Amino acid sequence: MSHTQWGGIYMAGTLLSALLLPITGKWIDQISLPRYTLMVVLLLALACWFITQAHTIGWLVMGVFLLRQSGQGLMSHVAFTSMGRYFDAQRGKATALVAMGFAAGEAILPIAAVVAIASVGWRYSYMGVAVLVLVFVLPLSLWLLRGHQQRHQRYERELQKHEQQAPKVTTSSRANVVSWRRRDVLKDVRFYLLIPGVSATSLVSTAMFFHHLNLADEKGWSHAFMTGNYLLYSFMVVITAVITGQLIDRFSARVVMPFTLLPIAAALTLINLVDSYWVIWPYMVLLGVGSGLSQTAQAALWPECYGVRFLGAIKSLFWTLVVFTSALGPVWLGFLVDQGYAFQQAVLTMVVYLLLATVLMLVGLRKFGV
Repeated sequence: MSHTQWGGIYMAGTLLSALLLPITGKWIDQISLPRYTLMVVLLLALACWFITQAHTIGWLVMGVFLLRQSGQGLMSHVAFTSMGRYFDAQRGKATALVAMGFAAGEAILPIAAVVAIASVGWRYSYMGVAVLVLVFVLPLSLWLLRGHQQRHQRYERELQKHEQQAPKVTTSSRANVVSWRRRDVLKDVRFYLLIPGVSATSLVSTAMFFHHLNLADEKGWSHAFMTGNYLLYSFMVVITAVITGQLIDRFSARVVMPFTLLPIAAALTLINLVDSYWVIWPYMVLLGVGSGLSQTAQAALWPECYGVRFLGAIKSLFWTLVVFTSALGPVWLGFLVDQGYAFQQAVLTMVVYLLLATVLMLVGLRKFGV
């Protein structure tokens, strides 16, 4: 398959997932968190088994759909929504912990996947992941959620007290005391000003990681050298997430958010300007800083803007847009490369997008009173 064909399959499965997310994501507001988590983890195990049976293009599209729905879509949704909902004064640190988990996966899983595929092939590798999810991830998740019913009841009592007091009493919470419903958010012009910026990291990082080996070929770097530096990226995500969480707890996510895209724009600019192998190190550092900033700030942003009671429905809408843009990114770069542009030239179009999205975020956040 060409870059565009494989990107198209990936995009088709991802768009199907994005279309369903507003429905499946909203259920986290209506179903207990342990039961919802159980459903999501079982779906991930099913998705990993399903793709091992792919022998046609149609089956492959459906396999990508199931993986994107259960993995990047709903598992991310569970993690970030839970942290944003149940933590208040320490929301920044809680969301930073989730970002650290993402970084650990990005550091470990590519290397583990390469080793597993080289040893037993991609089908058996996915089957092994399905087994691992069932015997390790599932029981661990349910064990960590023990006693959640009591925590949820405390959360409901505190939320009702804040809602009854508003707007008469000022609380220390950074979350909006008034909880917006999803239909009201869709009528808010500020939401549309924020969307290009808050979804930009997913668009760009997915596209870059999807095409990193093409970048290595163009630059004359080995594939092992390219993937080996993912550890540096993940390390920077972890460090930045920890610092960002503290900044959010001190200042607010709305203050931090406008700075999140600038390191990524700088990283892509470096890739365009320099061909020497050493550029991969500052590139990974800047990409990691941008990802750590954005992943942590995004998760804390929505409660500050729109409250927590209907956070699942609002964040499922956000994740729909994130999944859509993550599908668009690989096709965007793949199309330009197939049209004859050098990869390092193609990424400059994303730099322009990042800068424009930053301006729109600044306008939108200013309307929230930042």
